[in-house]
Amino acid sequence: METIVVTGAAGFIGSHVCEALLLQGASVVGIDQFNDFYSPAVKERNWDKVCRTAERLLRKDRLQLYRSDIRDAEEMERIFSSHPVDGVIHLAAYAGVRPSIQKPLLYADVNLNGTLTLLNALQQHGVKRLVFASSSSVYGNNQKVPFCETDSVDKPISPYAATKKAGELLCHTWHHLYGIQVACLRFFTVYGPRQRPDLAIHKFTRHMLAGAPIPFYGDGSSRRDYTYIDDIVDGVMRALAWTMGEGSRFEVFNLGESNTISLKEMVETLERVLGISATLDRMPAQSGDVAVTFADVSKAKEVLGYRPSMPFEEGIRRFVDWYREENKWEEETALQ
Repeated sequence: METIVVTGAAGFIGSHVCEALLLQGASVVGIDQFNDFYSPAVKERNWDKVCRTAERLLRKDRLQLYRSDIRDAEEMERIFSSHPVDGVIHLAAYAGVRPSIQKPLLYADVNLNGTLTLLNALQQHGVKRLVFASSSSVYGNNQKVPFCETDSVDKPISPYAATKKAGELLCHTWHHLYGIQVACLRFFTVYGPRQRPDLAIHKFTRHMLAGAPIPFYGDGSSRRDYTYIDDIVDGVMRALAWTMGEGSRFEVFNLGESNTISLKEMVETLERVLGISATLDRMPAQSGDVAVTFADVSKAKEVLGYRPSMPFEEGIRRFVDWYREENKWEEETALQ
């Protein structure tokens, strides 16, 4: 039975990953700071769902949570000393392009110093397997589409993107120096149940149901490779298994749907699913936003067996079904 540390365990992606690990029979050691980047009540709700999954599977004793900051070296030492850790899935980070422009020092501190502290803990405790959550934002305004892992990523256009590229480099350094097997996963616009409330699909749904205008940046032609949460979790689990392979392993993988949807098309899909016409609050395009993200996932398919399969409109329907179930709770906790 493996013991896997998951950082950012109570977040959108992290909580789903923890449940997947429990379903596979692993023991899970979660780390999450429960900061106020968005309402901590949202993460509490996510973690409650993980706990209920553990109870349903009769694996409550295989789940533990530390409310800790990954920058705290003493706390990381305590955690890694307390468990026979077999691998780490590092999802914790300050996320988002636009807020990183407003708070670059905070993003650098958490995303770089936090990752360094975690890597140091792996090295000191002989942990040889790491899955690192990177981002499609590292590609910047790449003129070649779809984006391939061999494309240059030397020109990030936001502090967030720069920290994710730097995180990949740090992971490679520890792979080279200490033989840690690393899979860096570049996630492409993840959506689905439990999506963060600050992200567009969640925000637009909330505003449309409330009869409020939605913030609509640019002319609607920007395109994103929206990736459903179940497909992302499948890729994460496959990458974790890949790190068990023989030989020296460090690779970067795109995880997307390899299909782009424009902002205009995304809003139209929400209108169909919700049965509501959106009122647009038109705004200029934002600094740091890229025109398009589009994943070439042929490497992940060939090496990991990754097979994304969720049609966008069906994924939106599943998100909306979840949102409607959660809506009463969201009103009570006054999400903004």
